[in-house]
Amino acid sequence: MAPSQPAHKLVPATDTDYNLPFMLQSVRAEPDTLQRMKDDQVIDLIRDTDAEISKLQALQLRAIADLSVRRRRAPSASSEVALALSITEHRASAIVSAANALIARLPRMLNLMDDGRLDLYRAMKVTDATAWLSGDHVSVVDAALEDRVSGRNATQVRRAAAYAAAKVDPEGAALRTERKFVERRFTLHHQDTGVTHLSVNNAPTEKATAAYARIDRAARALKTPDEPRTLDQLRADVAMDLLLSGTGGPNERTEVFLHIDLATYLNLNESPAALAGRGPIAAAVARHIIGGPDTTLRRVLTDPRTGQAIELSPTRYPLKADEFIRVRDQECRQPGCTRPAQNCGIEATRTKGAAEGTEDQPVTYCSRHRRLKGQPGWDYEVTSDGTVNVATPAGQVHSTAPPSLNPARRRPNRILKTPRN
Repeated sequence: MAPSQPAHKLVPATDTDYNLPFMLQSVRAEPDTLQRMKDDQVIDLIRDTDAEISKLQALQLRAIADLSVRRRRAPSASSEVALALSITEHRASAIVSAANALIARLPRMLNLMDDGRLDLYRAMKVTDATAWLSGDHVSVVDAALEDRVSGRNATQVRRAAAYAAAKVDPEGAALRTERKFVERRFTLHHQDTGVTHLSVNNAPTEKATAAYARIDRAARALKTPDEPRTLDQLRADVAMDLLLSGTGGPNERTEVFLHIDLATYLNLNESPAALAGRGPIAAAVARHIIGGPDTTLRRVLTDPRTGQAIELSPTRYPLKADEFIRVRDQECRQPGCTRPAQNCGIEATRTKGAAEGTEDQPVTYCSRHRRLKGQPGWDYEVTSDGTVNVATPAGQVHSTAPPSLNPARRRPNRILKTPRN
């Protein structure tokens, strides 16, 4: 067999118009292909693949915008996109909005994506910065930015777009601040390391500055020579204490659902526990949470084969009829949704293949997906084993298996691209 040609011949330094699919095939076939390339050739490859990604993103955005039009711009279109791409509905909603804006209001920015000169992340900086502009004003900004965003990073694009928008409509800039204030929200983002990001978005600047100053003063007062925590750690701890107790002192009682097996609780193993709405947490963290003075433990009997809850023991508190359902489901049963079950409602859902007169099964859904369940074209059913099947208006079926209290037995959501009967 003749020796393979050096990979660098596939990517001449003076010619970056090579065939990317062929290059991908070469890299897969010969893992050391990239190592044989020169530095400038690797940089060219990074740049050119990014351009191709931008072009594909432009095509995807056109398809998303078309789907939004087919659904008459109903919010449920974001739910379909979220299921199709396995992303959160918050992210899907932002992408749908960006797609509609680029198609209808910012065609020059979309053309830059078609040319591989602007990716989705940077394009969304422009759509966000111009969302408040009228159609005439946004056309001016679209033209002004055409030669200013290519080759700029996301921060530079955002600043350029914000400046152009404020320049074309200075009076509207003040109204934008008011709109942002209306959109203020308190957000929670769980991280993979067992910690969580908590933030207040679009808060009034003067109040946010005053709140930070108060927290900073309290943190600095605690920073004695014997205090091992850094100022950043103290500020975070003071802020959490203020939110929980209002005084920066002892925590008030809060309610979370923590699922932990008996052996882990007794420190006989280190199997991860599960916090509803958060997912797996380390055994040591779970035992620390359980060690709180106001912790109430509930015994949950599970099926040894599947780990699914089958019985909840009563406690000194009155046992509510729907409490077992929330413990069983743990989170909203919509595929991909992680809203904790204690923050969800319970909705009767049709049983698949059940005889006429058979009672529907109660299932937990968050408020958003309870509304989605009643939208035209959406169909929900529960199988005999507790699997929830969600059929979208496009005819795809997304399924979520009943959760297991044993993390090792949990099954991921699966997508069945089959037409509905």
